[in-house]
Amino acid sequence: MSISLSEQEASDRNKLLALLIISLAQLMVVLDATIVNIALPTAQEDLGITDSQRQWVVTAYALSFGSLLLLGGRISDFWGRRKAFITGLAGFAVASAIGGAAPNPEVLFLARALQGVFGALLAPAALSQLAVIFVGPNERARAFGIYGAVSGAGSAVGLLLGGVLTEYLSWRWCLYVNIPIALFGIAMALIVLQESKATGSTQYDVPGAVLATTGLASLVYGFSRAEQDGWGAASTIGFLTLAVVLLVGFIIQEQRAAYPLLPLRILLDRNRAGAYLTMLGIGVAVFAMFFFLTFYMQQNLSYSPIRTGFAFLPFTVAIVITATSMGRLLPILGPRILMTAGPLLMAVGLFWMAQLGVASNYWTHIFGPAVIMAVGMGMLFISVTVTALSGLSANDSGVGSAMINTIQQIGGSLGVPLLSTIAATAAANYLASATPGPDTYLSAAVEGYTTAFLWASGIAVLVAIVAFVMISPRVSVAATGEGAPVMH
Repeated sequence: MSISLSEQEASDRNKLLALLIISLAQLMVVLDATIVNIALPTAQEDLGITDSQRQWVVTAYALSFGSLLLLGGRISDFWGRRKAFITGLAGFAVASAIGGAAPNPEVLFLARALQGVFGALLAPAALSQLAVIFVGPNERARAFGIYGAVSGAGSAVGLLLGGVLTEYLSWRWCLYVNIPIALFGIAMALIVLQESKATGSTQYDVPGAVLATTGLASLVYGFSRAEQDGWGAASTIGFLTLAVVLLVGFIIQEQRAAYPLLPLRILLDRNRAGAYLTMLGIGVAVFAMFFFLTFYMQQNLSYSPIRTGFAFLPFTVAIVITATSMGRLLPILGPRILMTAGPLLMAVGLFWMAQLGVASNYWTHIFGPAVIMAVGMGMLFISVTVTALSGLSANDSGVGSAMINTIQQIGGSLGVPLLSTIAATAAANYLASATPGPDTYLSAAVEGYTTAFLWASGIAVLVAIVAFVMISPRVSVAATGEGAPVMH
């Protein structure tokens, strides 16, 4: 049956509205990983948060989000992607309201963890819906290009918005701002989105979820302890050992489970495994850049919160432009070229940042490398997303989507404490041999930052090698079945 022009226009309009809603929800989830970073000093003083506690404002969100994404993806597949999307938005709004009104540190930490829980339900539901709604090669590439731009720019937008809200309103609005976004998303989703779900049994792998969550939590906490107590401390070794035991147990459970949380067939595909490894390494590099540059600009360059946020604006603009243009180039170049060139550009940007001095000029040492990194990330995100979803059945689209966010969050959760430990060691070594002076401590901090950037640059080079070796030069963005791309 032919489709009339008016019907086609209505379909295109609904798809555009769906893309808007999904991208807005993804922006909210991603920016919440960084929006509190700039507000943290103010929140710490207001609530009396100690230096040893303050990391949990960031870690509680990343940890619950990353460790529960697999379960969230499975729930969205079988419960219904539209219901999971709306429930995730509603829960995120409630958690944000609790955090914004937090009277003490414990309530704030709990609210951030709850945000992560509902974000873990929301994010895979959003991405798997894109795979179902956009099935044609060209429209799929454009949709994922916009989605990739939002995902890539979300962290920088969070820093910018956090600076504006903290300086002109209150740090609490860094949480309250999610409420109107979520309410708008719910209203539009009820009108525009249609329900879709996978077929088959709706049983869930609860033992797998427990093992994955506790294993990842132990791994992240072990890396956090390494920063504070050192790699040889009993607490560090104990939690890292526990993480290995739990994660090995998770793999064994997935092999035996009738309805596994993470079907291992998803990881056995070489291209998909390469995409996940690429995202893991890039998560380390990206989170490190935001983390250390934020401290450098506020402490060394004496930037205010809002000026720090605006300093990341060129990064945001560059990644949006690159990611959207890559949507048109992806069908021509293929993911392998973009997934190799992107990390190499990021490595160049990080190496340039490693040349920072005590008070380097923004335009010569921050602006240029940040834009180069943004271009590399824009090239990378869309190609990773398409490759990771290529060849997946409709039943696996949710968990496959969740793995992209899971891996990125794990990379960030591990990267910050890992590179912070490296930076702290470099700074301590510098202080041990330096002659005391007015800028000694600032110089030591810069020594730590630049050492961390060098390590992150090396990680980005390894990521490029992995992508070149593992990704097939003939991965197609054409779709089959219910919207999953096909692998050639």
